[in-house]
Amino acid sequence: MGKRKRRFILLLWFVITLAASGIAGAERYDASGTPLRLDRVLVMSRHNLRAPLDSGIAAISRLTPHEWFQWTAAPGELSPRGGELETLMGQYYRQWLEQEELIPRNYVPAENEARFYANSYQRTIATAQYFSSGMLPIANVCVERHFALNEPDPVFLPGFKGVSDEFVARVMAEIEAIGGTRARGEALAPEAALVAEVLDYPESEAARESGLDFFPADDMETVYTGEYFAIRGSLRPAMRAADALVLQYYEESDAYKAAFGHRLTREDWRGIARLGYMGVNSYFELPALSTRFAQPLLKVMRDELARDGRKFTFLCGHDTNLAAVLTALGAGDYELPDAVEEKTPIGGKLTIEKWVAPDGQAYAALSLVYQSTEQIRRRQPLDLVHPPSIVPLRLAGLTPAGDGLYRYSDLVARLDSVIESR
Repeated sequence: MGKRKRRFILLLWFVITLAASGIAGAERYDASGTPLRLDRVLVMSRHNLRAPLDSGIAAISRLTPHEWFQWTAAPGELSPRGGELETLMGQYYRQWLEQEELIPRNYVPAENEARFYANSYQRTIATAQYFSSGMLPIANVCVERHFALNEPDPVFLPGFKGVSDEFVARVMAEIEAIGGTRARGEALAPEAALVAEVLDYPESEAARESGLDFFPADDMETVYTGEYFAIRGSLRPAMRAADALVLQYYEESDAYKAAFGHRLTREDWRGIARLGYMGVNSYFELPALSTRFAQPLLKVMRDELARDGRKFTFLCGHDTNLAAVLTALGAGDYELPDAVEEKTPIGGKLTIEKWVAPDGQAYAALSLVYQSTEQIRRRQPLDLVHPPSIVPLRLAGLTPAGDGLYRYSDLVARLDSVIESR
């Protein structure tokens, strides 16, 4: 084969690779084919990898004879790998925004050009800080928070204290409309059986004391506590164990060891995650609950998108924030082909882009950006040729304006409608 032909083949391969990668920095055009300019970006992020929550560690230790992964972070706090992954994601966003000329190289934002705001938990503050280190490495970003460390900010965790009896009844009716808590738990019996098998539950302390029934579903219910809607019953320990197994899978390089000596497929891990995320995933099926929970954060998002001079906003919360915001906006109908989680991936980022045409007409693009399972487990660097996973989002009831875009005014109207609903 001649040199010219080899060069042509290499060039063709490179072009195909770029086209298949879904690079976020590709040019956008309006319906008439006019190139658009990126005007601003808002990111609503879930925190990255954490250690299991303090409330679950004692419980999950009793469910297996095996030793769990030795997390080097305190319970519920961002792990070192989570910090590394978030830095990699920030570096990717920096390359993309530089390519689109929204920011220059070595960008240090002027006053009010960028905002980094997190819930007041260590894992959310640290995620925002690591992301900023990757995106703006010389800017010395100060992450904004409004409450003492580990005290919930009602913008991100508003709770449901003081809601009306009518609202409680509406949420309970929505739960019954999707089969009720007990039936939904019983539908996860295969996933619970898999978790019990992976844990070798029959050999555990809990089995010796409480019997071999790992997952009796007959006591499950959703209750309104006066402040929260909570799932109660025997499902809780199984959910905590499933959550810890997924975290262990991400942290432990040996997948066989992560599964306590069991050979699991990707679908097995997705089933385990499905059990662990039962409570979070329910937000996608409960519009009244999601809308009320999302409203404080959506108000902040609307204000950020309207603020003069703002180029970039980073808001960091939790999986419940992603689930509620996406459901409330009508963007919950999507699939994640290369993630263990079905809807709210580790470190996942709702990214809203505002694009402007030369005539001043503005457009919006929405996507969910996240690191794939392999990118997380292998800690793979990200760049424009090797990007994270990018899933375009569609807004139910809105007509696209071409090239995966919506009219910006339609997005603002959707935000207003959800925020003002009761």
